[in-house]
Amino acid sequence: MGYAHYAVHRNGEQIEAGYAVQAVCEEPACDEQIDRGLAHLCGETPGGDEYGCGGYFCGRHLFISPGPHPGDLCARCVEAARSTP
Repeated sequence: MGYAHYAVHRNGEQIEAGYAVQAVCEEPACDEQIDRGLAHLCGETPGGDEYGCGGYFCGRHLFISPGPHPGDLCARCVEAARSTP
């Protein structure tokens, strides 16, 4: 399996993901064109994991995770990670 195009389950629905899947940043009011590759993923696992929501965000809305949490995170997941001991 490659990472160009695949399907994942997120929030009870199946979505297309991969670096060949064009999308728009999922931050409200942002219209930046991105792809659904791992470079734009919130968290470490497509579909979401214990640290990230599994959303896809542009570089302005994806941040280096604080502390030991793996992967980059969106603003909401950064706040959740900061409040988790």
